[in-house]
Amino acid sequence: METSPYLSVIIPSYKEGQRIGRNLLQIEEYLSSKNYTYEVLVVVDGSPDNTAEVARSFSDKVKNLRVIDNPENHGKGYVVRQGLLESHGEYRLFLDADGSTSINHLDSFFPEFKNGFDVVLGSRDIQGAYVQVHQPKYREVMGDMGNWLIRIVLGLWIFPDTQCGFKMLNARAAQAVASRMVVDRFGFDFELIILAKKLGFKIKQMPVRWLNEEGSTVSGLTGPNGFIQVIVDLFKTKGRLITGKYNIHPVK
Repeated sequence: METSPYLSVIIPSYKEGQRIGRNLLQIEEYLSSKNYTYEVLVVVDGSPDNTAEVARSFSDKVKNLRVIDNPENHGKGYVVRQGLLESHGEYRLFLDADGSTSINHLDSFFPEFKNGFDVVLGSRDIQGAYVQVHQPKYREVMGDMGNWLIRIVLGLWIFPDTQCGFKMLNARAAQAVASRMVVDRFGFDFELIILAKKLGFKIKQMPVRWLNEEGSTVSGLTGPNGFIQVIVDLFKTKGRLITGKYNIHPVK
């Protein structure tokens, strides 16, 4: 693109061949009604299915669509970080490929940047949020336990939902935060928030309407995307903060 777009939409994707097309069309329908420029990046995380091919097949229906197809699986944190750094928008949004949180929430997110915020986070656990379809009970319990621990260990007490997959940053914050992020798996969400906070960026939480979609790659207690790995990454993140490995100096 000759000039930088106003908005970049980043869609981290893994095993989404069956539903990525539907979400891309919904995103295009919304964005095409706006009067600003945009790009859409589908970042495929070494998916064994046809996610990349399906996404590319929509290039004639979705303006300024780019597909980044990683040959190996690294984790959601890796591809979100990649998308934030390789996009060009003045504002950069990432959202889940399953459409669990609609892009229509941008109507309420954008004004917060005009109010002086640098990072706007979707939350399912603040006033005004609505969970239309819940996750299985065991996953909700693990999520609640994890969020309590995250808030205590990292001092993120005012953030009851660090893991919502709908987050938006301005270009300055995206570059400063993503260039320091190292967590490749699902723990990247709290890493992003604590880095933004430590760097001095202004953060706003906004309620979202959330609909659980089947087909999650969360793997219960064990595995690379499991609860235990998230807790391991939590304490590693805390260790990096204590030892100064993130090289944090508040951005002026």
